[in-house]
Amino acid sequence: MILVAPAASHRRSRGSVTVETAAVLPALMVVLAAGLWAVAAVEAQLECVDAARAGARAASRGEALERVRGGVLAVAPAGARVVVTRSAEVARVEVSVSVRPRWGASLPSVTVHAAAMSATEPGVMSATGPGEE
Repeated sequence: MILVAPAASHRRSRGSVTVETAAVLPALMVVLAAGLWAVAAVEAQLECVDAARAGARAASRGEALERVRGGVLAVAPAGARVVVTRSAEVARVEVSVSVRPRWGASLPSVTVHAAAMSATEPGVMSATGPGEE
């Protein structure tokens, strides 16, 4: 039986897969973190849309604006800013929040915003008190 020594090129490439994996792993972690951050931003956007829609519907039915604002804040993400306005024709609710990843406090935040409008029901403005216009 004759033993053949491995070629010199095979000896030089030994362990190269480990080195390549070690070099790519940090980049893979950055891509994964960016993906998770994007998912968190989309989740906050959807919560803002739901909160704005529910608030606009309540405001158009004639609910007190402070009560509408409280209901929107209950549905919106924590730290959301809410603006509720109502006229004789339309009720409008705007919700915005800054999203920052929980694991990266030093990273910049992304602000998501949602607005919803609904036609004010007939007779609502005559039943509202001062300051609710």
